[in-house]
Amino acid sequence: MPFEEIDHTADYMFRCSGRTYDELFTSAAEAMFTLMFDSRKYAGISRRISLDAVSPESLLADFLSEILFISEVDGIVFSDAVISVENSDGRYVLSAQVKGESFNSDLHAGGTEIKGISRSEMNIINRDGTYYTDIIFDV
Repeated sequence: MPFEEIDHTADYMFRCSGRTYDELFTSAAEAMFTLMFDSRKYAGISRRISLDAVSPESLLADFLSEILFISEVDGIVFSDAVISVENSDGRYVLSAQVKGESFNSDLHAGGTEIKGISRSEMNIINRDGTYYTDIIFDV
């Protein structure tokens, strides 16, 4: 599994992994989708996200925050993401398409409300060809 929940005193922390930044960011998005809603599927709604940052950690935090913002403002339950991350001239550039369905209180009650993405434990490392990071979701 590309992510696992790690014990945390007050919030939710997940350890995410992937062989590439694309896989790592997808793993992080899937961890967040899983925490937010028990039931989710793709039903024709998608959003494109383009971001850049000076570090992969900043890019990941910005990306997850953007997904959270769109989900709350547009009432979308995201289920899948196709993500590309490139390092270009010292900046990390993300292009993503996130997919899902409209929020329906009959189908989507019971998830966990995420207030924000903490940057405090977010440190991306590469160990034996796999990227790892821990992410704390403030609830």
